Amino acid sequence: MAKSDPTPIESFLAPLARITHKSPGIEGLVFWGDADGWHPSPSEALESEEVVFYAEGLLLDGFHMDWALIEDAEGLTRDLRLCFWQEGDAPPPPLKGWDVLETGRWTSSASSSGNVV
Repeated sequence: MAKSDPTPIESFLAPLARITHKSPGIEGLVFWGDADGWHPSPSEALESEEVVFYAEGLLLDGFHMDWALIEDAEGLTRDLRLCFWQEGDAPPPPLKGWDVLETGRWTSSASSSGNVV
């Protein structure tokens, strides 16, 4: 039986699956935004094996997502910054002192395929 093509959400999440598989110790830091803005601290930290499953459920429910693989200036710490929102503006850039190595954005209203940046 031939394997079916990935869904748009699966294609969008493929880089996260690759990163978490390659770096099983990485954490996904979850940030939430709403019409009032963005919370400055993560609401939770996900273990690497939870990241894709968590994100997929929210994308299926119509949330927007912005993710970034970030690294501190010294190159000692890498994390996934996972930002979710339904209303309001997209998240601000990571705080000063963090370098963005990879990023992606899904906007549920833009199209059914989302947008990868």
